[in-house]
Amino acid sequence: MRAKSIKGKSSEEIQSALQQSMTDGFKPTLAIAFISVKQDRKAICKLLDEKSIAIFGATTNGEFIDENHSKNSAAILLLDMNPDHFRVLFAEYPEKNYREVAAGIAKTTKQLFANPAFLLSGSHMETDAEQLLFGFEEVVGKQVNVFGGMAGDDYAFKQQYVFTNNKESNRGMVVLAVDEDKIMIRGKATCGWKAVGTERIVTKSEGNHVYTVDNIPVLDLTIKYGGLENIKEKDPEVAMEIAVNFPLQLQREFGDPVMRPGLLVDWNDHSFYCSGSVPQGSKVRFSIPPDFDVMEKVITGVQALKAAEMPEADAVVVFSCAGRILALGPLMNQEIEGIKNVWNAPMAGMFSNAELARATGGNLEMHNCTTCCVALKEK
Repeated sequence: MRAKSIKGKSSEEIQSALQQSMTDGFKPTLAIAFISVKQDRKAICKLLDEKSIAIFGATTNGEFIDENHSKNSAAILLLDMNPDHFRVLFAEYPEKNYREVAAGIAKTTKQLFANPAFLLSGSHMETDAEQLLFGFEEVVGKQVNVFGGMAGDDYAFKQQYVFTNNKESNRGMVVLAVDEDKIMIRGKATCGWKAVGTERIVTKSEGNHVYTVDNIPVLDLTIKYGGLENIKEKDPEVAMEIAVNFPLQLQREFGDPVMRPGLLVDWNDHSFYCSGSVPQGSKVRFSIPPDFDVMEKVITGVQALKAAEMPEADAVVVFSCAGRILALGPLMNQEIEGIKNVWNAPMAGMFSNAELARATGGNLEMHNCTTCCVALKEK
């Protein structure tokens, strides 16, 4: 399988890059497209659709194809994957029936491939991404490989979109299903945010909507212990500051903790929505951003993935948390370059609102403040 990555700041630049990529006879059948909400994604999709290229697409908080990340642009990974070995599926969940919708896609895919694996992106800040994962697991089994990230909107936290050929949704999911008997897909998720303070009890929650911790509105508790000052009612910047600087860590009896930052604030009761479930009665701790050595941890983790499971790759896809670029700044380029150098294969990535992958210990989970690196190889 051949792959090439292209980028541009306009549909005209993407058109030129697409044409240039095909001058040597390369005929892509699939595009993994990460596009800023500020770009004309419909025009870009039309360019790809006219070439009969299937589209797996999501809006972003930034995008990259090499060590230099961009914003307000488009980054696209083009692959000439055999069309018999993949399908792009699309569905919406207006009733918030995340698990049911994901299970429906999984059932459709099982009719196509005996051993499917999935690349997934979803939209809307209220979405409980972990329920999407459970839908695939319910149908395919605990062993299923699912990787991905939730769509962004350049940190506006208002309208994120997933899209494919002639379809898009701000409350839906796009899925790339591959036949694992033909396409090998492996991934690695690495975090690094450090827990601080004592464990606290989630005293009221419903799914991914957290109301109180230790019987105190979770927003008030976060503001108090995070030392956040000058908080203004309904300020859209509050959610970003909480998510980046003082997210919750969900503690577990077995396995590593997982990140659950507040991504959407309900100012009526000072509760907030996380991108994954936070069960009532569970234990949480606050956490702070990592030291810069976390970048080396990510690269080392990807190197270990190559050594243990994926010695070669045809293409690489990266979903990195939007909070990481805010915390690490320009140094983020070092991490991206380090990942690129592991396989030295064509790569595209996005800064996402949540990351989806197997955690240490093998559980399929939704993550935040994490980098999820996914490698693909045709067998």
